[in-house]
Amino acid sequence: MHFEVPRYPKSYWTKTMAEKNISCLVETTLAVIGGRWKVLILQQLLDGVKRFNELHRALSGITHKTLTQQLREMEADGIVNRKVYPQIPPKVEYSLTSLGKTLKPVLAAMHNWAECHGRALEHRKRSIRNSVGAG
Repeated sequence: MHFEVPRYPKSYWTKTMAEKNISCLVETTLAVIGGRWKVLILQQLLDGVKRFNELHRALSGITHKTLTQQLREMEADGIVNRKVYPQIPPKVEYSLTSLGKTLKPVLAAMHNWAECHGRALEHRKRSIRNSVGAG
């Protein structure tokens, strides 16, 4: 999965807050998708509609409580849709809203960045651990 990451002119990044403060916009994005689980939940929902237990099984290590909390936050932010079917036992399905689907290129850019720089980061971490252990 490769997407073009937009290139902005240098002036875009140096504008004043009144003109456009990129850090505030990035913080807004991080508030919506930040944390350990939200990106992983988004990845699952990009594949289509999922029920709670499907998500829980796919996300190894997440607790029911945490998954419920993350889904509620994402629903409140308008990126996840929760559909409850009036039946017994209750059936609940989760899907991305149209706003949630707009995060696909953001996740793709994160994926591409890790593909390009992940090895160098791991190498650097190993070097630091080795130098600390040797000293």
